[in-house]
Amino acid sequence: MDKPHSSRKQEGRQELRQARAFATLFSVIGVVLQLQTVGAITLSHTDALKIGKRIWQNECNGTIAGLTSWNEGENFASLGIGHFIWYPKGQRGPFEESFPKLINFISRRGAKLPKLVLGRGEAPCPWNSRTEFLLAQHTAEMNQLRQFLSDTVDLQTEFLIARLQSALPKMLAEAAPPDRAKVKEQFERLASTPRGCYALVDYVNFKGEGVLHTERYRGQGWGLLQVLEGMHGASGDDAVDEFARSAKAVLTRRVENAPTERNESRWLSGWIRRVNSYSGG
Repeated sequence: MDKPHSSRKQEGRQELRQARAFATLFSVIGVVLQLQTVGAITLSHTDALKIGKRIWQNECNGTIAGLTSWNEGENFASLGIGHFIWYPKGQRGPFEESFPKLINFISRRGAKLPKLVLGRGEAPCPWNSRTEFLLAQHTAEMNQLRQFLSDTVDLQTEFLIARLQSALPKMLAEAAPPDRAKVKEQFERLASTPRGCYALVDYVNFKGEGVLHTERYRGQGWGLLQVLEGMHGASGDDAVDEFARSAKAVLTRRVENAPTERNESRWLSGWIRRVNSYSGG
């Protein structure tokens, strides 16, 4: 006897779900197999600290005061050498929050935390607005926070390098299957030298991995993934120069795609100067 129509439909839906699950599984397996040949990024302590200090210069002009910032027009504090984002309660945006992750990372390394972040875990930023933040600039708590951030440049750099290492599987999962081998190859071209590592670490902190769909204009991202997708070379000699050229093209496209009211063209020249620093330009 034939099965009822409703039963056949239910079985059809189940088979479709199973097919989708297998497709997802095979996609993940493909990414994992690609990653098996990727070693950890290895840098000497000296080279890593140089990268951290250059990022501190890029984000904070190398000043202790710049370690605690809240830019005009933004709804979050920017803290540490990487200007890690910390949102107040009830505030969110398209950009990934990273300061609580940094604190958890440093805490696991056994460093003594300042009172302002001690035991806060994933708690929101204690200042609810830029006005409150500016009024607190000379408080004992803020001074203690700055001192903590200036004393942990090495650990913040470790955090940035760890973020870069974890970026590769995310990018490979997001990239179209035909592009994954190229993205991995370009990543490895850069990761093979300290100068290339600086470019990778700085850019992923500066503009993200490029995997969040909230960080796109007109469907086009501006993160590390998009920069690597724009590269085509094979030798290691000119990898950083090509990376800088691709990054400038990606950032220019971002400004062209941005909503008019954001007026992002005002930032482009600074962004270009920053990526020029990768190749010594």
